Amino acid sequence: MRSKWKRGLLWLAVLAIGLVLATWLLLRGSLATLDGQVDLDGLAAPVRIQRDAQGTVTIDAGSEADAMRALGYVHAQERYFQMDLMRRAAAGELSELVGNATLGVDKHRRMHRLRARAAAQLASFGGSHAAALQAYSAGVNRGLHALRVRPWPYLLLVKAPRDWQPVDSVLAGDAMYFDLQGRQLERELSLYRLQQHLPAPLFALLRHDGSSWDAALDAPARGDATLPDASQVDLRTLPDAPRDGSTADHAAPGSNNWAIAGSRSADGRAIVANDMHLQLGAPSLWFRVRLRYADAQAPGGRVDVTGFSLPGLPAVIVGSNGHVAWGFTNSYADTSDWYRLTPCAATPQHGCTAVVHHRERIKVAGGLDVTLDVEDTAYGPILQHEQDGTALAQRWVAQLPGALNLGLADLARADSLASGFASAQHIATPAQNMLLADSAGHIGWRVLGALPLRGPNCPSDALVHDVSAAVPAAQRCAPWPVSTAHSPQRIDPADGQLWSANARVVGGDELAVLGDGGYALGARAQQIRDDLRLHPQLDERQLLSIQLDDRALLLQRWWTLLQQRDSGAATPALHALAQASKHWEGRASTDSVSYRLVRAWRLALLTRIRDGLIAPARAELGADYAMPPLPQLEAVAWPMLQQQPPHLLPRRYASWQALLEDAAAEVRDQPEQDAPLPQRRWGEQNTAAICHPLARSLPGFLRRWLCMPTEALPGDNEMPRVQRPDFGASERMVVAPGHEADGIAHMPGGQSEHPLSPFWGAGHDDWVQGRASPFLPGPARYTLTLRPPARQ
Repeated sequence: MRSKWKRGLLWLAVLAIGLVLATWLLLRGSLATLDGQVDLDGLAAPVRIQRDAQGTVTIDAGSEADAMRALGYVHAQERYFQMDLMRRAAAGELSELVGNATLGVDKHRRMHRLRARAAAQLASFGGSHAAALQAYSAGVNRGLHALRVRPWPYLLLVKAPRDWQPVDSVLAGDAMYFDLQGRQLERELSLYRLQQHLPAPLFALLRHDGSSWDAALDAPARGDATLPDASQVDLRTLPDAPRDGSTADHAAPGSNNWAIAGSRSADGRAIVANDMHLQLGAPSLWFRVRLRYADAQAPGGRVDVTGFSLPGLPAVIVGSNGHVAWGFTNSYADTSDWYRLTPCAATPQHGCTAVVHHRERIKVAGGLDVTLDVEDTAYGPILQHEQDGTALAQRWVAQLPGALNLGLADLARADSLASGFASAQHIATPAQNMLLADSAGHIGWRVLGALPLRGPNCPSDALVHDVSAAVPAAQRCAPWPVSTAHSPQRIDPADGQLWSANARVVGGDELAVLGDGGYALGARAQQIRDDLRLHPQLDERQLLSIQLDDRALLLQRWWTLLQQRDSGAATPALHALAQASKHWEGRASTDSVSYRLVRAWRLALLTRIRDGLIAPARAELGADYAMPPLPQLEAVAWPMLQQQPPHLLPRRYASWQALLEDAAAEVRDQPEQDAPLPQRRWGEQNTAAICHPLARSLPGFLRRWLCMPTEALPGDNEMPRVQRPDFGASERMVVAPGHEADGIAHMPGGQSEHPLSPFWGAGHDDWVQGRASPFLPGPARYTLTLRPPARQ
């Protein structure tokens, strides 16, 4: 009997080992081909693909079309699942792949019908790069089918990947519209709802549009808010409401970007520094590449561009070509408008708006299809119906012809700031602050991309435009087109520096052109500006040190306030926080206790002040109302805490000191904290959670296999080193055109989406540690040659 048990256990062990081995072999079947020779239809000449130790790819080709065919091949072999998610996310087709979990997202995004719009705009999207787009798409499919086994995520989902089409590259660009502008889409409507239920002076206070931290390029700071007096607003006489449980903390897609002119460096070189802040994952959103190919329109008849590409698009998004270097930050221009309209019924009334119905079918893996009725109008899709019979439609740049094109690829050919800016006039992307430097030492800023070209009845600060039947036609805001050519710009400022960090960049009439899509608080921009001003001359490593600056300048005054308001035994929570944070390190370092406690106290105070100010409207707004981010709330809360006006004190508190104590008690008594206050370090809260999208669907021991190491991270939102557990610098770049060998580049998450690849997580530790790793690819470790098939 015992021998039978032994034989049974032996067979189970053999079966388990066989299963593990089979799984391992299956997974290895979807690894990219790194060495050797591969025949690739459509090539005019052989293409060489080299990879260095980090997996950074260098492609040498005889033409743009051949280079993009090879880039598509590489993107597909290393990142096809990511590319698939991007096109599906934009089109509202995720549920077809992953099931019911993403149905809510799909419903919301399908209302914009971006797949249908992308198909209609495909010709204009490709433009002069249409051949490159076709070649890229063909290369993607050849790369996908060259894998011996479908990419491993499809094995896990028990799905087969769908081939790539040129229109899917449009959708990849649309996905970036959602990433960069998606949170802005509900902002104006949420503010409009709030406006309807608050006294005008109180709403104006909440909508204050600047602060003492403003650091626009050449426009004055707006300053902190002027508080209304008791005759204008008195919370003691207005309805109160319980807090809704949300916090005033939010991390919005953003970036840092600055440039110094040749006058600010030792040898006359201009330098660009750029780090784009987005959701972080494994692998990175970006893919590092160097492209070298013959091009008659490029200086010297040859393109040599290095930087960060986006799998799904045949272009380098940010980088340097030896003549110009460029980078981006999210502009937060106002790129959408809400319209109140009267839909035409079966019997149209004068002044009504015609509605076209589209039936959209959402496929759901493992479930029934879902059908949506999308009501489209000249103003955009109707997204809400009002009780009075009117409807609210949204017009968004991403929906319109001219929102996207491949003009970004033209920057690879630019030979100067002047030619780069000339190309920028025609480049259609989500609106970005572009900073560009050239090898002659010039620098410039402009907003790159598609912006609304609003008419005279369409002020950019309006929350909702009324075009209902009750409004005379001559007074209505007409549906606007988009333009890429009417952006403000700055070239070669006298002080030799330009910067942007998602805050307001200009003022006056130029600001009216851009609008306000929810600009970030200016603290980060101000810190960058002042860091640059400290040094008459700068080099690449000094600019990297600014990118890694984690000094908590914004929180300095909040720490001082905490120490000042500690009243000992009379305020036990304040006393506990003040004592635990007595040593102020002044930075978001991983071992800082004071930073973590003061940060939490500030957020608790901002949340209480915000909730007190909107309390009069809370009952009317309803339980489903989502408060929009108020990035300038600091400029309202700080003067309130300094002046402590009784008429603006939230009604649930007897005094301002009681409010301060209550916020401190929340921090002290956080239920998930076992450690005493003096041992609560920032790094224990700010710990990396950078994972593959499918990681959360796996058990813990397997989930770790799909994540980067869980390391404590320095940095936070309101400082140059923006770094949160799964949000932050998706790349870092510091480079002078013509001096790329001195450049620096970081990218979290690695080059490959395959956990068995040598490039899974490659370079991630350089990003964590802030090491000055090279911008250019290193020596080749692998060489793959793509060649035209031999003729029979």
